[in-house]
Amino acid sequence: MKVLFLFPPQWMPISPHFAIPTLLGQFENSPYEATAMDLNIDFYNKILTPSYIKNALKRGKQQLEEIKEELKTVYDPQKKFQDYDFKWQNKIAKSSMINELLEKKGKKLDKAAILIGQAVSIFKSKTHFYNPKLFVSATETINTALEICSMPYYPTKINFTSYSNELLTLDWDSIKYYVFDKETNIFIDYFNSILPEIKSHQADYIGISINSSSQIIAGLTLANLLKKETTAHISIGGNHFGRVADSVEKHKDFFELFCDSLSVEEGEIPVYELARHIAGEIPIEKVPNLMYLKEDKVVSNPIIEPLKLNDMKTPSLKGFNLKKYLVPEIIMPFQTSRGCYWRKCSFCDHDFGMHYNIKNLDKLVEQIKIFKEKYNINKFEFIDEAISPAYMKEMSERFIKENLNITFFCDARLEKGFSKEVFEKANKAGLKMVLWGYESGSKKIMELINKGIDLDNRLKILKDANEAGIYNFAFIFFGFPAETKEDAMETIDVICNNTDIINSYGKSIFTMGKHTKLREAPEKYGVKGETYQEAEFSPTFHYEAIGMTKDELDEIVNLCTKRAFEAYGNRLSFHLMSREIMFLYLNRYSLKDVCEYKFEGN
Repeated sequence: MKVLFLFPPQWMPISPHFAIPTLLGQFENSPYEATAMDLNIDFYNKILTPSYIKNALKRGKQQLEEIKEELKTVYDPQKKFQDYDFKWQNKIAKSSMINELLEKKGKKLDKAAILIGQAVSIFKSKTHFYNPKLFVSATETINTALEICSMPYYPTKINFTSYSNELLTLDWDSIKYYVFDKETNIFIDYFNSILPEIKSHQADYIGISINSSSQIIAGLTLANLLKKETTAHISIGGNHFGRVADSVEKHKDFFELFCDSLSVEEGEIPVYELARHIAGEIPIEKVPNLMYLKEDKVVSNPIIEPLKLNDMKTPSLKGFNLKKYLVPEIIMPFQTSRGCYWRKCSFCDHDFGMHYNIKNLDKLVEQIKIFKEKYNINKFEFIDEAISPAYMKEMSERFIKENLNITFFCDARLEKGFSKEVFEKANKAGLKMVLWGYESGSKKIMELINKGIDLDNRLKILKDANEAGIYNFAFIFFGFPAETKEDAMETIDVICNNTDIINSYGKSIFTMGKHTKLREAPEKYGVKGETYQEAEFSPTFHYEAIGMTKDELDEIVNLCTKRAFEAYGNRLSFHLMSREIMFLYLNRYSLKDVCEYKFEGN
C-alpha cells in the first residue's frame, strides 16, 4: 500500500507549503509507505532555464504572426470583444498581450535566456542573495523570464507570486475549458514530462492538494491526467474546494473527470482513513469528510471533529528536495495554533472549517528540535491566524530556556496584552518580524469590522515592538462596503505619517468571503441589495456598496501607492517580493539597516 501526495503549481517557490508535510507526517511509523512530490518547485526549476525561455519566446512570436493571419478572416471592426466566440476571445487577448510585451520589453526579452542561470543562482546563493542590487537585478530577470514563459499561453499568466487569466471565471464551464485547452494551459506539457516519475512511485493512493484559486487549473489538469494514466485512487484535498463543497456536490462529472474522492475541511484524519479504505480495511462510508460518487450520485460522508495539534505527528519532508527552492535558506511554515481565538471579525473567514486549538509548548519545542536536527532548518514562519500575547510570552521564555537558537516571524492582533517586555523576550527568543492586522485608520470602519481591540493603543504597540528590535508589517485594506473616501484617507494618513514604526505595509481590496459573518446581516455593514456568488466555484460574493464606487476605490488604491512611496522613499521593502524574503534580510541585517536602505531613483 503506497501513498503519494502531490503539490501542484502555482505557489510561491520559496518554501514547502505546510499542508502536505502535515498530512505526510500522519503516516510516519504506519503500515503504509507515504512520500510526496512538490511539483510546484519542480515546475519553476524546469521553466526557468535558457532552453525553455528561448523556445517560449520563439513560440510566442510565431503564434502572434499566425493569429494576425487568422484574424484577417474573422475580424470585424463593428464587433465588440465579447461578441466573438470564446476561442477567438482568447486568441485576440493573446495577440494583444504578446504585442504589448514585445513593445514594452523589447531587447530585454532576448537577454532573459542568457541571464536566467545567473539570476536563479543569485536567489539560491547565501552571499549574493543578500546584496540588494544583485537581488533586485535577478528579480527583474526572473519576472521577465516568467512573462516570456507565459507568452505562448496568454491570456494565462504565471509569475513569481500568482497565476492569473482575466478571462477565467470560476464557473464549471470556464474551468473545464482552461483545463483542457492546450493553447492556454501552461501546465499540460510539464505534467506529461513528469508523468513517468510520478508513475514510478506505483502509488495506490494519490492525494492532490489544491489550496488556492491559483492552483485550480494546474491541480485539475494533473488530476485528470492521473485519473486516465494510473489505476491509483485520486483524491483532491486542500482549502479551495472545501470552501465550495456545496457547488462540487452538484457536479457528478467533477468526479468522473478529475478524482475518485474529495476531502473537505481539516484532512489529517480523513487522509489516513482513506488509505485504510483503499487498503481494504474499512468501507468508504467510514471515511469522514469525504465526497465521492456512489451509484451515479455524489455522496457526502459526515464531518467529524478534527485531530488536535497536540495529537498530530511531526510534519515530514520525505520526498522534498530542499535545494530546489529559490532561496538560500528554507523557512519552514509551522502552526502553534489552528483557527482564530477571536473569531468575531465581520470581514474575515480565514478560519472557516477550523476548530481552534493550541499546540502545547512541549510539543512545539520537540518538533522544532526535530526539524533542526533532521533537516538543518532553523528559520520558521508561524502561520497561525494570530499568536496571542500570553502565548508569545510563554513561548519566548521557553525558547530562551531551551536555547533553541532559531529565528521566526508570525501574525498577531494589536492586543493590549502586548508590551515592550513581551517584545524584548520575543526578540531574544528569535522573533524578527510581526505581521499585524492594522486593517483601517478609520474608527468607524474598525468598529464595523469588530476587531475587538483598543484602537487608541495600536501605535503604542507598534512603537514598543520597534524599540525591542522587531520589524512591523501592517496589513490594510480598502473597499469595505460602508467605507467612504474620507474613511480610506484616514488609513492612508496612518500609513504615511508613521513610517518610523510601520516599517512596511501590504494593501488589498476587500472581498466578501462566502463564509464571513458579514453575510449574515450585510445591510448592517453597508451592503445594499442582494448578494450573490461571483461564480459557482468562487469562494467570494458580489455585492453593491453604499460606500465608494469602483472608480473611487481605484483612485484611492493608486493614491495610497503614490503617497506611500513619497513617505517611505524607495525602501528595500518595495523590492523584496515577499514577506518571507524580508524575513531573511532581517536575519542578515539589523532592523535599522533594513529600514534605512534605499535605492536611488525610481
